[in-house]
Amino acid sequence: MTSTAIPERIALQRNMTADSSASSLVSVSPADSPRHSPSTTSLSSLSSDGEARGNKMLNTYGNRFEFPDFTIKEIRDAIPSHCFERSAARGLYYVARDLTSLAVTFYIFHNYVTAETVPYLPARVALWALYSVIQGLFATGLWVLSHECGHQSFSTSKVLNDTVGWICHSMLLVPYFSWKISHGKHHKGTGHVGREMVFVPKTREQYAFHIGKAAHELSELMEETPILTALNMILQQLFGWPMYLLTNVTGHNCHERQPEGRGKGKENGFFGGVNHFNPSSPLYEAKDAKLIVLSDLGLFLAGSALYFIGKNFGWLNLLVWYGLPYLWVNHWLVAITYLQHTDPTVPHYEPEAWNFTRGAAATIDREFGFIGRQLLHGIIETHVVHHYVSTIPFYHADEATEAIKKVMGKHYRSEAHTGPFGFLKALWTSSRMCHWVEPTEGAEGESKGVLFYRNRNGLGLAPAKISSQ
Repeated sequence: MTSTAIPERIALQRNMTADSSASSLVSVSPADSPRHSPSTTSLSSLSSDGEARGNKMLNTYGNRFEFPDFTIKEIRDAIPSHCFERSAARGLYYVARDLTSLAVTFYIFHNYVTAETVPYLPARVALWALYSVIQGLFATGLWVLSHECGHQSFSTSKVLNDTVGWICHSMLLVPYFSWKISHGKHHKGTGHVGREMVFVPKTREQYAFHIGKAAHELSELMEETPILTALNMILQQLFGWPMYLLTNVTGHNCHERQPEGRGKGKENGFFGGVNHFNPSSPLYEAKDAKLIVLSDLGLFLAGSALYFIGKNFGWLNLLVWYGLPYLWVNHWLVAITYLQHTDPTVPHYEPEAWNFTRGAAATIDREFGFIGRQLLHGIIETHVVHHYVSTIPFYHADEATEAIKKVMGKHYRSEAHTGPFGFLKALWTSSRMCHWVEPTEGAEGESKGVLFYRNRNGLGLAPAKISSQ
C-alpha cells in the first residue's frame, strides 16, 4: 500500500516553510523522488490562486491536505453485506482461545521454569521476562475482544456482549461500562478538538506552557534532546492508560459546556472530579450511574482476587505472574491507540470545520504482522473502517477495508508498507514530530479550522511565525 507520507529521509529534514517548492525537498533523481501520499499532493500542486484565497492546508510534511469528498452512505454501501454479520460462536471461540493461551503459558512457566529445572538465576529471570511479554500479548488480545463487545460487534446479543466484555475487561482492571461509554463518545467526536475523548492534541499555547516557554518562542527553539523524547515515551507507555482512567489526561477539558451541568467546576486532573470511576464524573450522564457502579464492582472483584493471590502465594509472585504482563498490556494499548490517531499526516479540526466523515478519516492503518493480525485481532491494521462502521467484527474488517479504499481513494491513510518495524519506529517519529497543532500559516476561512502537528525539533514544515505581543 502506498504510504501517506513522504519517505522518512525527506520527512525528517529540517524545517521547510510553507513556500518551499517540491524541488527543494529532494534531489532530482527519479528513484529518490518523494512518493506522493494518497491523501495529499506535493507542494508544487498548490495553485497561487488557491493560496491567495487562504485555502492552504499543509500537513507536517508540507503536503497539501484536501477535505474528504465522500459520504457515510457511500462507505456503507461499498462494504459487502456479509461483513456486517456477527457470530457469537466465533466470538466465544476467540475468547476461549485467548484465555487458554494465557492459562497454558502460565502452566508451562510455573511448572517448568523453577529453581529445580532452571538453577541458573539469570536464565530464570530472562525466561520469566519472556513470560511477561508473551502474556502481555495474549492479554492485549483479550482486551481487544472486550473492545469488540463494547462496540456490539462481538455478537447480535447485547446481553452476551456486555457480559463477556464486563468479565474480560474486569480481569484486566478495565472499568468496562465506564470505558464503553467514553469510548463511544470518542468515536462520535474523533478529530474534534472540543469533543474528542481520548486524543486531544495540545495547542501551541498549551505546549509552550508545558515546557515553560512563550508561544512565540516555539518557532525559534532548538530541538529537545533524544533522551528527553525517550523519557517522555517511556512515561507515556507505562502510565498513559491508568492516568487516562484516573485523570482523563489526554481527553478534552471542556466539561463546563456539558448540557446536564455535571461538569460545573470540574476539570481534568487528580482532584478535578473527572475520571472513569465516579458515577458523577462529567464523562457520563446521570442515567449512566448504575453502569459506572457495575464497572467499579467488576474492578473490586478482580482486585479482591489479586489480593487473595498475593496474600497466599506471595506478592513477588503476583508481580511476575500478573503485574508485569499488565504493564505490557498498558504499553500495547497506548502504543496502538496513540499511533491510530497521531501522525504527521493526520488532521484535527476546530468545531466549524469538523463533521463525522472528516473526523473518521482522521485515523491511520498500520501493520504489525503475525502479532497484529493473529494475537491482537487486527486492531492495528483495520482501524479506519472501524471508525466508519464500528459494529463490523474484526474477522471481516480486512475485507471491509479493501472495499472502502475504493470509496476513500486518496483520503485513506495507511503505513502498512512499513511493516512491524515501521510500527515501532512510528512511536519515535510521532513523538519527535507531533508536539502541538495549529492551522497552516496564511490559512483563512474553513481552512483555518484544520490543524496539523508542528514541532520544536525543526522537522517538517516550520511552525507559523507569530508576534510576541
